Amino acid sequence: METAIEIHDDEAIRWAEHSTEACTASIAGVRDALYVLNGKWKLPLIVSLSNGPLRFKDIQRALGEITPKILSKELKELELNEFVIRKVYSTTPVTITYQLTPYSQSLDRVMVELRNWGIQHRQRIVASRKSGR
Repeated sequence: METAIEIHDDEAIRWAEHSTEACTASIAGVRDALYVLNGKWKLPLIVSLSNGPLRFKDIQRALGEITPKILSKELKELELNEFVIRKVYSTTPVTITYQLTPYSQSLDRVMVELRNWGIQHRQRIVASRKSGR
């Protein structure tokens, strides 16, 4: 069975035919991405670190409602998946910072598109509620 999907490109939008095998591979790719970036906090955490290294409490403040336990878990998972580096400095008291790895830049286009889509979606929903749909 052939299906058409829309592919967004920087220059234009084009349509491509995909076989069942290509569709299955696409689903596997999406599942892999969601496995790594799943949950409420991973993407906001990556955004919070996009301007440079931060200490644990600074990340927690930036994210707002996240608990220390969840933040610690999310940071460890991002570190295991090579998106975040944990640096320990031998100061008194010990200073620990977290920063994005160069590999995390592979998400740049995804993050921009996700942000843009989120802004458009919010505007659509607000407009829809105002018009009483």
